[in-house]
Amino acid sequence: MNLEEYFARTGYKGSLEKQDLETLTNIFQHHIRAVPFENLSIHCGEKITLELEHVYNKIVQRKRGGWCMENNQLLGWVLKSLGYDTSFLGAYVFNPHQNAYATIMTHLLVKVVIDGKAYIVDGGFGVSYQMWQPMELVSGKDQPQAPGVFRFTERNAIWYLEKMRRKQYIPNQSFSNSDLLEKKECRKVYMFSLEPRTVEDFRFQCTYLQTSPDSLFTKKSICALQTTDGFRALIGWTFTETTYNYKENMDLVEFVTLEDEEVEKTLKEKFNITLDRKLVPINVKGPYTI
Repeated sequence: MNLEEYFARTGYKGSLEKQDLETLTNIFQHHIRAVPFENLSIHCGEKITLELEHVYNKIVQRKRGGWCMENNQLLGWVLKSLGYDTSFLGAYVFNPHQNAYATIMTHLLVKVVIDGKAYIVDGGFGVSYQMWQPMELVSGKDQPQAPGVFRFTERNAIWYLEKMRRKQYIPNQSFSNSDLLEKKECRKVYMFSLEPRTVEDFRFQCTYLQTSPDSLFTKKSICALQTTDGFRALIGWTFTETTYNYKENMDLVEFVTLEDEEVEKTLKEKFNITLDRKLVPINVKGPYTI
């Protein structure tokens, strides 16, 4: 495992001398634009494991993506190796269909402290809830980014993340009522405490999420990648491409339904992913929105 190989994977060629916010942001943005958020292993007969060497091999050497426990664990290792003050946190994801936060801590985050200021670095959420810049850990402050306006709110030592989005323009009107479309303009994302976590705290969740029939990740095959002006996603057979702020305060959301034979080609061309095993796409209706 070496940093040069990781940076070749993400295309980052900037300075590594300073452990400052600008360098952190640059490294982070290269990661989210090169490494997809994806759970395809579940749907092509592979097991997702949390050993760092396995994660490194999968993402860096096999040019795959991963979910939060893989993406953010790798990102945390990179930042720690560069000398950043990093730690892991655990979050409970909001389920809009149940209007409640999950009861299981399934989301792994990275906290980075620079010059006494704490930031949340999350390279593993995907779609429109993927932050594009490290977020300062401060309560009640709007933090505008290209995807929309993010905000943390702290109550009784629990932190809540929410995101305000723009209006959406959907040219393909047959998708205007798709359950993949987020209907609310302000959306809760997840909640977390500042208690430090380790990867060991996520072993059970890693198994549960890829085996339980109640898990979102067994019900949907997901691959999402941030671009320079938005993101693209493949959920089941539905390919979507979002362009942020393509008109004044409006995002363009384009949908297309793929045929079976187009799925592999799309993964290669749009996400730079080639799978070793046959993918079986799935998209059971349920709580996942873009």
